[in-house]
Amino acid sequence: MSINKTDFLLGLKLQRGIGYVKLLRIAKELDVDKVNQAWIDRVDLPQELKSAIIKACCDEKTAKMCQQIKQQCRVISFFDDEYPECLRQIYRPPLILFARGNIELLKKDIITIVGSRLATHYSQKVIEKLVPNIVASGKVIASGLAKGVDTMAHIATLENDGATIAVVGNGLNHYYPVQNQLLQKRIEKRGLILSEYLPDTIAKPYRFPERNRILAGISQGVVVTEAKAKSGSLITANLALQENRDVYAIPGPITSALSEGPNRLIESGAIPVVDYRLDEKETFDKEDKNTLFSS
Repeated sequence: MSINKTDFLLGLKLQRGIGYVKLLRIAKELDVDKVNQAWIDRVDLPQELKSAIIKACCDEKTAKMCQQIKQQCRVISFFDDEYPECLRQIYRPPLILFARGNIELLKKDIITIVGSRLATHYSQKVIEKLVPNIVASGKVIASGLAKGVDTMAHIATLENDGATIAVVGNGLNHYYPVQNQLLQKRIEKRGLILSEYLPDTIAKPYRFPERNRILAGISQGVVVTEAKAKSGSLITANLALQENRDVYAIPGPITSALSEGPNRLIESGAIPVVDYRLDEKETFDKEDKNTLFSS
């Protein structure tokens, strides 16, 4: 019995009771190129985890499910060359990624654009003028395929013949929101759809904050258009900050609740976007990094 690390981690992910923490504990012990009986015999893990390991390696039903998944999408593990190096460096990096589309985009410079699901025409106008400049610079644009700003960013990128990555909070066999089904299929053909969830996983509210760390992790910078002071977009910006990424914000009127988020980011040191271009410079002073959103 011998199995490569990516197939092994996929088999483990299919086991009941094996979540991220247990998967990570096992992955830290993977000091071999291929998992075999000798490694299983010597690895120092509780019997519960050893039982899951054996099932991941030897169970026929698990092997069949793994094969079916690999026929549906590309499976990338933390140990593969295709895994983005910048994502390896974040807190709680995903150990398995499921992808449809052009995985070569993960090797390029990526800018993530996020904002409110209830964004106004202001975001639309800014994105329509900002995205062509990002595309012209050779960068890939990533977002989360949600309603509002995410959808605007993906569509604007495609319309400008750019490359876009959608990081979703559900499995690749599901479409969320449903109205973005055609857009998701377009991105599969002309960009990349990425998820850390098994293909048949449905969308749940808690999965979207989880996927935000991936959006921040794969990018060199995060742009926030319109967002309330407490929102998923600011979670993404905060995660980007923690991982030493650039954070850009679109300034807006102080009378708008949707401008409160980006305006607060600018107040704390984010780079204001004032001419539809992204100026690359140090975004936050060190003393600001641990105080953002603390109040």
